[in-house]
Amino acid sequence: MAAPRPPGSGRQEVPEVPLSESFLNQLAGLVDQVVTDPAALDATSHDTWPMTTKWAAVGRHPYRAEAVVKVSSPDQIAALLKAASRAGVPVTPRALASSVTGQPIPTRGGVVLDVNGLPRTRTVNQTDLTVTVSANYLGSALEDELGQLGFTLGHSPQSLLRSTVGGWLSTLATGQFSSLYGGIEDLVVGYTVILATGQSIKLQAKPRAAMGPDLRQLFIGSEGTLGVITEVTLKIFPIAPAESLQTYAIPSVHDGLTFMRAQGAAGLRPFLLRLYDADEAKHAMVDPTFDSCCLFLGSRGLPGLVEAEMAALDELVRQIGGRPLGPAATAAWMERRFDFSSVERQVAKPGGIAETIEVAHYWSGIEGLYEDLKRALAPLADEVLAHFSHVYNQGTSMYMILFAQTADDETAIDRLERIWSTTMDLCLEHGAELSHHHGGGLVRSPYSKRSLGSAHLVLEKVKRALDPAGVLNPGKLGL
Repeated sequence: MAAPRPPGSGRQEVPEVPLSESFLNQLAGLVDQVVTDPAALDATSHDTWPMTTKWAAVGRHPYRAEAVVKVSSPDQIAALLKAASRAGVPVTPRALASSVTGQPIPTRGGVVLDVNGLPRTRTVNQTDLTVTVSANYLGSALEDELGQLGFTLGHSPQSLLRSTVGGWLSTLATGQFSSLYGGIEDLVVGYTVILATGQSIKLQAKPRAAMGPDLRQLFIGSEGTLGVITEVTLKIFPIAPAESLQTYAIPSVHDGLTFMRAQGAAGLRPFLLRLYDADEAKHAMVDPTFDSCCLFLGSRGLPGLVEAEMAALDELVRQIGGRPLGPAATAAWMERRFDFSSVERQVAKPGGIAETIEVAHYWSGIEGLYEDLKRALAPLADEVLAHFSHVYNQGTSMYMILFAQTADDETAIDRLERIWSTTMDLCLEHGAELSHHHGGGLVRSPYSKRSLGSAHLVLEKVKRALDPAGVLNPGKLGL
């Protein structure tokens, strides 16, 4: 079966739905502001995905709304969605647009729903260890405010400084410390979502519930295709009294994966666990002469538990030939872990490419997938780097990071298409997961049905039930 072409060429996959003057006038009476300025429409046709950055550089805006709608209350969102459903007008939710795969791109025109103007609210329950916030709350602001009270979210994505709580749920995000705290699906206690019909639904478990299926999972990862999340309750954790870090030189990726699998099977829960292949280790160690793989490790908790866990981890690392290097390199990474500038600088160059693609697989398949991807992507980039950073008893995630310099931005767009299609096709051949935590977005949508298989039928049925007019963020998840 031929691979579907990702939408990097800028072709409109589905015809746009034009907005009538009467509908625009109706919107003006329902929301704070309706913006039709061309510059605003151009700006909301891009996110942080390198492909859309390149489109903008060459003056290409292939997926463009006809209006940007600004709201200041959930009631306005409900009114907008009801009106849009009746008129068959697509609605694409947008907050800070830190997506790197095209989630907030309006594939069928219509309106972009800008939720940044909603009031930001926050309530901390120190007894139940929860925080309830508006979905447009900035992640880093929330973490900083909780820190002042002695707590942490336990959720630390690289985009913490530029992403919102609602975005985390919509994309099924996870953080750099997920090996201890879990992904967003583990951290959510409950949330409120507005359906395409305008109905507001609250989904929760206090602290766990067995009254039917766990409906909270339905909207997590749905990328705005089933509803608009407006408020979220998350778990919080007391800041750990002790923390310990260590760096190791590792003989090979095979040895590193053997250790990662062994520590998971042993029931250990380090908050930090990152394995870099030899190519990326030079960057992680900030040392171009470093000539092996490396491992960053960290433990948090009560002092005695941290000491015992680090001792157990050290023993397992030494069994695969690991050599301790001290904590300095890992501590330095902790200080710069939100820095995305090297990728952004390369993408900003004419013809420059920097792309990050995260996938996941079982232990039995991840090493073969790694080897095949390194081999297949080598002709498409100047550097192909890889690391493994989210670990489960059954397997791990894997990041492929590519840097290249091409002749111009048009050439870069074509190269990015080839990089993505090559990666997705190989992952499908290996039976791997196409996304670990960046979601599907625009770039993975053409592969969604092949990835989900028969389960996609369930998604289609849920979509028809909750959004019968098909107006919510069309063109994502193969819908």
